[in-house]
Amino acid sequence: MNYGYYNGEYAPLDELKAPVLDRGFYFGDGVYDVTTYVCGRFFAMDSHYERFVNSCRLINIEPLWSKEELENIFSELVKLTKPEGDALIYFQATRGTAVRSHIYGDGIKPNLFAYAKLIDRVDMQGKVRMITEPDIRFEMCNIKTLNLLPNVMAAQKASKAGCYEAALHRGGTVTEGSHSSIMIINGGKVIIPPLTRFILPSVTRKYVLKICEEYGIPHEIRTFTVDEMKNADEVIVGSASAMFRRVSFIDDRPVGGRGEDLFEKLASIYTEKYEKE
Repeated sequence: MNYGYYNGEYAPLDELKAPVLDRGFYFGDGVYDVTTYVCGRFFAMDSHYERFVNSCRLINIEPLWSKEELENIFSELVKLTKPEGDALIYFQATRGTAVRSHIYGDGIKPNLFAYAKLIDRVDMQGKVRMITEPDIRFEMCNIKTLNLLPNVMAAQKASKAGCYEAALHRGGTVTEGSHSSIMIINGGKVIIPPLTRFILPSVTRKYVLKICEEYGIPHEIRTFTVDEMKNADEVIVGSASAMFRRVSFIDDRPVGGRGEDLFEKLASIYTEKYEKE
């Protein structure tokens, strides 16, 4: 059974209650993050906590919880959920509870919600299909905000088309997926998008870059277009819960399959780090 936490209370997730005056309910006024519980530890917790705190402060929420306090909450959720394998940990902070008004008072106290959910380890050798969609999100995508309606619409369209993901683009330049980061392999190099206000600072992206730097794998940090992506040797989608996988079709057109050796090297090192860290 999956368990949740809200402001000090633990309960089965489908029984946990939060007030309807939580500003996250009617404004999406909050931020979130996701990590995984692997081999008895939380993966990349330093990176996830740093991003969570940064997202909070970018919308003027002062986080009240240290990394150790969050880890204690997550550990209790894992203990209650009793995973035999991996678990996903979702956590969010909202600005607080108050009668609906666009303006919020200085004394409002943030709310914390989290839950643990059992997950299966993704087969990184499995290939997925993808579509492309215009990126219609607002211009603060570097904040992991609760406001995900355009992402939801793009992900649903991809699902209806029998695809795993939708690659978002602005003026032909790829930004990221509706729920993942996107990288490509071309000419023996890993091409990683730069961090801008239009993409989330993905922890998967961070670890791929770290692997490239540590193991001397040729790489570039730059933008790439939809056309370049469709003609790349490999297209990679990555997320906290799904690690990363190759794309085999984009908009019903076959892609990739020409950089398998480099992908296999990345996947092998990433898996090792995932289990150790």
